[in-house]
Amino acid sequence: MRIVIQRVTNASVAVPDEGYECSVGKGLLVLAAFIDEDTDEDIAWTAKKIAAMRIFDDENGVMNLSVRDVEGEILAISQFTLYASTVKGNRPSYIKAAKPDVAVPLYEKFLAALETELGKPVGKGIFGADMKVSLLNDGPVTIITDSKLKF
Repeated sequence: MRIVIQRVTNASVAVPDEGYECSVGKGLLVLAAFIDEDTDEDIAWTAKKIAAMRIFDDENGVMNLSVRDVEGEILAISQFTLYASTVKGNRPSYIKAAKPDVAVPLYEKFLAALETELGKPVGKGIFGADMKVSLLNDGPVTIITDSKLKF
């Protein structure tokens, strides 16, 4: 799994063609991409890491609190383009990204794992839809992580 985590003041996703909207206040916007080799272990590790990551300021202005600590919210959006390869040519290749038959169940498991770790519902997008995502990045703080690169 490849993840981009953005600390936000607020974030939202809309799918105008389907009349769908979802928004969160203070918390995290999480963009998630999957590959065929991703496992339940990758999902669990990533969800736990996101919920526990200390990227919110404490009373001394030090990033020492997690999204759980600040009772923040999470909006998780699927984004296969995180696995774009730009090595050859000018048109990115997405061959490494999992196809929907693999990625959809992984995304759903990831949402469930995030909800378990956070202890409350998580906002989500619609897999494969043409989504319009808005955010007010707080900091800005943007973290990239990959479950295959655990050290």
